[in-house]
Amino acid sequence: MTRPKNDTFLRALLREPVDYTPVWLMRQAGRYLPEYCETRRRAGSFLDLCKNPSLACEVTLQPLARYELDAAILFSDILTVPDAMGLGLYFAEGEGPKFERPLREEWEIRALAAPDPYDHLRYVMDAVTEIRRALDNSVPLIGFSGSPFTLACYMIEGGASDDFRRVKTMLYDRPDLLHHILDVTSQSVIRYLNAQIESGVQAVMIFDTWGGALSHRAYREFSLAYLARIVAGLTREHDGNIVPSIVFTKGGGQWLEDIAAIGCDGVGLDWTSSLAESRRRVADRVALQGNLDPIALFAKPEVVAAEARRVLDDFHAAGPGGGHVFNLGHGISQFTPPEHVTALVNAVHEHSRKLRGRPA
Repeated sequence: MTRPKNDTFLRALLREPVDYTPVWLMRQAGRYLPEYCETRRRAGSFLDLCKNPSLACEVTLQPLARYELDAAILFSDILTVPDAMGLGLYFAEGEGPKFERPLREEWEIRALAAPDPYDHLRYVMDAVTEIRRALDNSVPLIGFSGSPFTLACYMIEGGASDDFRRVKTMLYDRPDLLHHILDVTSQSVIRYLNAQIESGVQAVMIFDTWGGALSHRAYREFSLAYLARIVAGLTREHDGNIVPSIVFTKGGGQWLEDIAAIGCDGVGLDWTSSLAESRRRVADRVALQGNLDPIALFAKPEVVAAEARRVLDDFHAAGPGGGHVFNLGHGISQFTPPEHVTALVNAVHEHSRKLRGRPA
């Protein structure tokens, strides 16, 4: 199968020549768009929206109808995997995700098993198939999963946490139990991402949202080691094309070289890292993705455009070359003015063409 008509995102991830820097946004299909809010209202709940392939397809495509984005990302949630493990995911109004049956007892942890993605997560695969059909090979579709450690945080804490007291106590008191959870979750993520690839996604991203909360030693043992296992287990080619992978540890800039060494094609960076310095640290081993502060999108459109140019200039300060995917340093805020995203996308495309000597 041929690459998408606009394959700039894939080429940048594989460090191939591009005419401009591709851009997509984490959480680009979400609550900042009024059309998304209307679709979610029709769905009845966030989980019902995730589990309805037709509606998941609808919201995946909404930002592409507004903006000239260079990739679509599957609309789903990282916690569908532990939900498929039987932990009972639900969303409390104003409180975020919670689990009815968090992992607290040893027997619960020992009984944990990796779900069959074609059974318990069939709705995700059906959504991928429907989205690919609707995209008609216009831009690539990104699949994703949470990292084992990030998923474990929710599975053990029972929801979001300010200090990760339960999971970190287990890390110190019973590392064997935490390793068991991470082992089973790694198996689950590998199966899940490979099923997404088989169903049609053309790149995958692993969100290690909470890895940056770990100590230096603990990150390597309880997060990075499992990220490496997942990358090694991913299907590398499908339908005659390489399927690139991106790893993003929020707050993980200090481990950039270590992440780049696990075999992924791209490393996501939050806004606390310098792209120029990051390029010098990893040379051309991986592509870099990022890294505008999401709150910059609340500034005036002309300021948003200037900040986008600053990020691009930062990357190019380390010398000419490709291997950059423009993104935010984390997910877009639900309160972001949609018209400010237009200013961002236009500025990225125009300025990156100028930097390459291409017509804007």
